[in-house]
Amino acid sequence: MSALTGTGSLARLALRRDRLMLPLWAVVVGGMVASGAGSIGALYDTPAARARVAASMNANSSIRSLYGPVFGDSTGALVAWRFGVFAAVLAAVMSLIIVVRHTREEEETGRQEMLSAGRVGRRAPLTAALLTALTANTAVALVITAGLAGEGAAGALALGLAVGGTGMVFATMAAIVAQLTESARLAKGLTAAVLGAAFLLRAAGDAGGASALTWLSPVGWAGNVRAFASERWWVLVLMVAAVAAQTAVAYGLAGRRDVGMSFLPARPGPASGRLATAGALAWRLQRGGLLGWTLGFLAAGLVFGGMVEGASDLVGDNAQARQIFERMGGQSGLENAFLAAMTDLFGMVATLYVVGSVLRLHGEETSGRAEPILANAVSRLRWAAGHLLVAFGGAVLLMVAAATGLTLSYGRDAGPVLGAALAQLPAVWALGGVAVLLYGALPKATPTAWAAAGLCLALGWIGPALDLPQPVLNVSPFGHLPKLPGAAVSWPPLLILGALTGTLVAAGLTGLRRRDLVT
Repeated sequence: MSALTGTGSLARLALRRDRLMLPLWAVVVGGMVASGAGSIGALYDTPAARARVAASMNANSSIRSLYGPVFGDSTGALVAWRFGVFAAVLAAVMSLIIVVRHTREEEETGRQEMLSAGRVGRRAPLTAALLTALTANTAVALVITAGLAGEGAAGALALGLAVGGTGMVFATMAAIVAQLTESARLAKGLTAAVLGAAFLLRAAGDAGGASALTWLSPVGWAGNVRAFASERWWVLVLMVAAVAAQTAVAYGLAGRRDVGMSFLPARPGPASGRLATAGALAWRLQRGGLLGWTLGFLAAGLVFGGMVEGASDLVGDNAQARQIFERMGGQSGLENAFLAAMTDLFGMVATLYVVGSVLRLHGEETSGRAEPILANAVSRLRWAAGHLLVAFGGAVLLMVAAATGLTLSYGRDAGPVLGAALAQLPAVWALGGVAVLLYGALPKATPTAWAAAGLCLALGWIGPALDLPQPVLNVSPFGHLPKLPGAAVSWPPLLILGALTGTLVAAGLTGLRRRDLVT
């Protein structure tokens, strides 16, 4: 039997399981970039205006660290500058989720062992996962290429391939990590950490003009393709080489281990003491991830805090850009608007942590680890409460870390910034409540919680730039929050979101008590 026997069947199964998630990712990531041409064209409708804004962006190191340098003054070049880096990061996140879901997660739940009992080759599951990731990234590239073809076919194709290529680099990286680790959670966390390091490396390189640092980051490669600005097609060869090399390493590792095993097995822990309660166990399982998220928020706060005054200098004489920031952060002064936009962004990203932490319950259940715990004198509510406390309490810690970073870097009064950060929590918790409801009442629909979080992230960060109508932005709970600091605190939306969170959590826990465990 060949090592690839059964690849086609497993790939079709993976595509069927992801038939809703993959199109949604393609529409969100690809559509975000494709729709940018209209907003950029409306903001900067003359060659002189585009040349002026390109020069301003390149002169500001803070803005370069976030978006990268501008390589041209056409509408397409400005779209590639404004959306390219974030599209590449989102494609990488999509890819690592897909690969880990169809490799390590399948082994962790025991489903892969059952499938491998049939005519399935040793490397077929990994190949099917990579083919699924390739399909998703191809779809994203096609949406971008088709959406921006009017700005120039070559540039649109280059940008689409750059974004899709970045996704495949991190897909193959996730394939390696999935062989090394014993849990899907750790595999996703480690790959996401590498992605975060790549983003920071690119940001440091672009901010200081040190191109050598940018070339060390796969995220930086996407920008250096220079779509719509004398495209560097040879940079795509770097991506192909990285994908090929990492695939070879992943295949080599996959052929040297048994199903369910890993090269870095988890260390057995004590069965008593600090792990004697369900809450203590939940903390032990999730504390590493929470620590990583907290350090990331603190570092990001330090970076964004240093951009506040730079953003003010940049936007000072640009009415259109000022309007975007004010739509994002309120009309209480540009610096306050920028801080409000940043705290809003931190809140939306914190939602990803909360959703992932809540859905850890689903992973514990489907892997069979929850069953022996619940077979003892531990109720389902006590078991779930431990994880939910870490999830919802962890969001508070993340926002405090972000506010601390912003305050230290910005050098102003900490009170208003901390208040703005904490004001995001009702919206963060509301989306966490959606995850609890889906897990408790509709466990098969739990991946929808990620779609809801991703939609809110797209609406909050890209919606104002596209000047979407307020009713559309209000689909996200973040659209109802007061724009702090600077604006007056409006308590009714905060209280309503808090009540909504309580209702969703209660409904989810009620469903968990009444349904059978997923096996």
